[in-house]
Amino acid sequence: MEVRAAGINFADVLIRLGRYPQPPPLPTILGNEVAGDLDGRRVLGFVRTSGGGYAERAAVDDTWIFDLPPEASYAEGAAFLTTFLTAALPLKRQAHIHPGSNVLVTAAAGGVGTAAIQLALLLGATVTAAAGSEEKLALARELGAERTVSYDEIGELDDIDVALDPVGGPVFAACLKSLRPLGVAIGIGFAGGAWEPVDPARLLGRNVGVQGFYLGRLMGFRPELVQEEARELIALWRRGSLRPVVGAEFPLEQANEAHELIASRHSTGKVVLVP
Repeated sequence: MEVRAAGINFADVLIRLGRYPQPPPLPTILGNEVAGDLDGRRVLGFVRTSGGGYAERAAVDDTWIFDLPPEASYAEGAAFLTTFLTAALPLKRQAHIHPGSNVLVTAAAGGVGTAAIQLALLLGATVTAAAGSEEKLALARELGAERTVSYDEIGELDDIDVALDPVGGPVFAACLKSLRPLGVAIGIGFAGGAWEPVDPARLLGRNVGVQGFYLGRLMGFRPELVQEEARELIALWRRGSLRPVVGAEFPLEQANEAHELIASRHSTGKVVLVP
C-alpha cells in the first residue's frame, strides 16, 4: 500500500534506544501501524511483518486492513488502531467494566490514555485521569475525565475498580494501592520503568488482582477476536462516538525528532509520521 501516515508507538522508541525486551533483528524498519491508499481504497491497518511502516510503501496483510471512515484524515487513521485496541480489549474483555465502574487511566493524555478515557465513558464508567502536567490533565478533563490527579496522588485513592497503566514502575505500584476490594490493575506498558515485584499474599489480603495486556501477542494468539474488536471500534468512530487524538505530525525524514518528542514526555495524543 501507499503509506500516507505512519503511527509511532512507544515500543518504537524503546527499540531505537535498545531497551525493548524483544527487539527485532537488525537492520529493521520501524513502524507497525499505517494509513494510506490500497487499490483505490482509503485504508488503515497493520503492516505484514513486525516493522516496515516508516516508509512510502509497505507490505500489508488484507486481514489486518480496514476502510478509513470517509471524514477521517490519514493521520487520524494511523493514530487509531493500536491506541484504541490497547484500551478496549483490556477494559472490555479482561476487566469487564460496566456502568458505575471507577476507572483510573494513567498517562491519560497519551495515545492509549485518550482512547481509554473515551471508551470508559462510552461504557458508562467514571474516569479518574493521572498525568504528569497540568496541561495534560486539562486535555483529560476536556475528554470527559471527572477527576484528575498527579502521579504522586494516585496512592491516596482508595475507590478504583480498574486501573489501566502504561507507565509501570512506581506508578503501577501506586495503582495497586488505589484499588478497592475486587479491583484490578492492568499493566499495558513500562514507559516509566520496570514493574516492582508483587507479593501474591498482598493481593489475597486486599482482594485485588493484577493483569497484563500485550496487543502484539494477542494478535498472534487470537487474531479473529482482535479483528472483530477493530471493526467494532471503527464503527463507533464512523458514528462519531470515538475520535483519535493526533498530538503532532512530522515528515518522515524527521522521525528522530518525533521520537525525541515522545521520549521527552512532552507529547500528547498520538505522534504520526507523514511520508
